[in-house]
Amino acid sequence: MSVRSTDHTTITIERHFKAPLPKVFNAWAIPEQKRQWFACHEGWKPLEFQLDFRTGGSERNRVASADGVVHAYQARYIDVVQNERFIYAFDMMLDDKRISISLATVNFAQELGGTKMTFVEQVVFLDGYSDNGSRLMGTEIGFDNLRLFVEGDDTRAN
Repeated sequence: MSVRSTDHTTITIERHFKAPLPKVFNAWAIPEQKRQWFACHEGWKPLEFQLDFRTGGSERNRVASADGVVHAYQARYIDVVQNERFIYAFDMMLDDKRISISLATVNFAQELGGTKMTFVEQVVFLDGYSDNGSRLMGTEIGFDNLRLFVEGDDTRAN
């Protein structure tokens, strides 16, 4: 018999980009762009990616780690306001085991010299999954990649 549990936490990350707000927003919204920066682990094998970025739309991303574990991300966009914000719910799975469910809000604001982005994720880790900070670390790595993408760093391999 499995032990059922929930462990709640909130992750808040604020980033400032030296890029116009529409460019930062579109990096999330346009599939060809998001695919270039969204991965947080180099060397993992892409298995599936689809993005329908609109209110009521969805996203799927499946990758295999070096040890063959399939990491699956499945999202539903609840509210999308162009160049202002979007809100989405998503779950994460390792192989066939759901490890977390989240509600995330991403807000954008134009500021002098670029764009301010505020990301808030309310996450519940399930059934004894011990995150040990890896969600925050992976999200930070993803946002580092987003910075390189929108600020036009040509040294990053796509």
